[in-house]
Amino acid sequence: MIAHLKGRLESTGVEHAVIDVGGVGYLVGASARTLAALGPVGEACVLHTDLLVGEDFLRLVGFATAAERDWFRLLTGVQGVGARVALAILSALEPNDISRAVMAQDKATVARANGVGPKLAERIVRELKDKVGGVAIGPAAAAQVVPAGAGADAVSALLNLGFRPAEASAAVAAAEEELGDGASLDALVRLALRKAAK
Repeated sequence: MIAHLKGRLESTGVEHAVIDVGGVGYLVGASARTLAALGPVGEACVLHTDLLVGEDFLRLVGFATAAERDWFRLLTGVQGVGARVALAILSALEPNDISRAVMAQDKATVARANGVGPKLAERIVRELKDKVGGVAIGPAAAAQVVPAGAGADAVSALLNLGFRPAEASAAVAAAEEELGDGASLDALVRLALRKAAK
């Protein structure tokens, strides 16, 4: 699993970027929002990533924030939502906007994304309501949902173990608060798992 890429932005396209990491160019699919956040070609950048594996393909998808990656995983878990549709939704809406739409069962907001009709929008808000019920909305939530560095990797580790985004973010935030800045990834994951189990 590739958790993130840190390198130089080589080029961008309509739905992708090429990141040069130590002389290797990684083609990464991305939302318009992520592409806009990358900065100018030739500059250093960091992308949180998710590796999609199919019978006849491997595809790397990149995100400006861990919250955007978490929403991508939730969205692609809905029947009928593939990577392209999930990226279209993330291009049209910020993670907090999606969260509010799901909590309010506001299918019209989700349907603003290209390729999302009323029926699919309704399925998305219905199926994700229970999965994001614990996600708080507002500036404090945004700070919690988008940890950086080891915190982001710890959240990713908990998500890979099956925790919901809200649970993973809250547990890692509590672990970071207790351990302080500079805590190792290993220590963060161990403490976060103990916090999540309580």
